[in-house]
Amino acid sequence: MSKAVYPGSFDPITLGHLNVIKRAAAVFDELLVCVMVNSDKRPLFSSGERVDFIGRTIARFPNVKVESTEELLIDYMKTRGANVIIKGLRAVSDFDWEFQIALINRKLDPNIETLFMPSSEKYTYLSSSVVKEMARYGADLKTFVPSEIIEEVINKVQKF
Repeated sequence: MSKAVYPGSFDPITLGHLNVIKRAAAVFDELLVCVMVNSDKRPLFSSGERVDFIGRTIARFPNVKVESTEELLIDYMKTRGANVIIKGLRAVSDFDWEFQIALINRKLDPNIETLFMPSSEKYTYLSSSVVKEMARYGADLKTFVPSEIIEEVINKVQKF
């Protein structure tokens, strides 16, 4: 059984993330979407909120589950029996950073592979940061985040 992990901060999940999830779910028997801690970022949404948002948007994919962890990704993968990391790439600048991380992960565990999935062209500009900024100004988020979470995103962003 093939099992992959799609790690990220997902603060919040976007339609770009969901596109990668859909495509990866078609390739692997099981896909774990894992909300990770990124010490360089200060998330707006709690880990529990992000897991809830993702859970509601992946309900249509029977082979996709969502979890969160504070573990090192490689350790998390070992405990779950996964050996492929999925990373979505929007631009060449994403590749530079993600390639470096992939090499570090391979050094930590040579049995772990990283699969880079280029973003669908209609989402190359989209990031969680852009979504939060647009929500602050009251922009329509229908083409940026899953419909299941639009109201919560707007409410939370406008409180800050």
